[in-house]
Amino acid sequence: MHIAVLVANTDESAFAQAHPKDSAKFAALLQGLRPDWQVSAFSVKDAEFPAERQQFDGWIITGSPASVHDSAAWVGRLFGLIREIVARGEPLFGACFGHQAIAMALGGVVGDNPGGWVFGAVDTEMEGEKIRLYAAHREQVLVVPKGAVVLGGNAECAVGSFAMGRGVLTTQYHPEMTQGFMAALVAEYAGKLPADVAARAKASLDVPVDCDVIAARIVRFFEDALG
Repeated sequence: MHIAVLVANTDESAFAQAHPKDSAKFAALLQGLRPDWQVSAFSVKDAEFPAERQQFDGWIITGSPASVHDSAAWVGRLFGLIREIVARGEPLFGACFGHQAIAMALGGVVGDNPGGWVFGAVDTEMEGEKIRLYAAHREQVLVVPKGAVVLGGNAECAVGSFAMGRGVLTTQYHPEMTQGFMAALVAEYAGKLPADVAARAKASLDVPVDCDVIAARIVRFFEDALG
């Protein structure tokens, strides 16, 4: 299977350069279960998009410090590509910014988190199953697109994930992040976050997240979508 990762992460800081790119993180996540899968990356935030009508077995849109409300040309172009992918019936997975971008592109509503920053490991629910994942977001999906089904969430984020038929699956969280990376991210952001948020984020790292559960769900999504 050949998966295209649309990299939306705009962070070009020294911190970001010291860690694997998001495309590499998702490749590791997928290939940990399916070593033969091929992953190609496109830095859409740098206006690097696939050739017109270029097809893949599946697509992933990454997270980003950018907002889906930004007026940058690449954001609007990404929305157009999302609509094309969905119209063609090709499976599309989105995480954090990707989750929000898919919602916006298809007619949903994204706005500020009522409680501000959500950062660190959090407990949520997906398809009736309790699951612990990493979070780093200040916005969330408030209204899903027409035809979408909310798969679960929590008190801080009611739309933690949604699906549209067999072709779209999203999560507000970060399945690609490892414990080591999240610990480094919490330390990097400690001085930029409200003190209580930073303290909770650091304390949350003591309990492991369900990387294996979400990885298996994503792999199953792509395999089921292709029959």
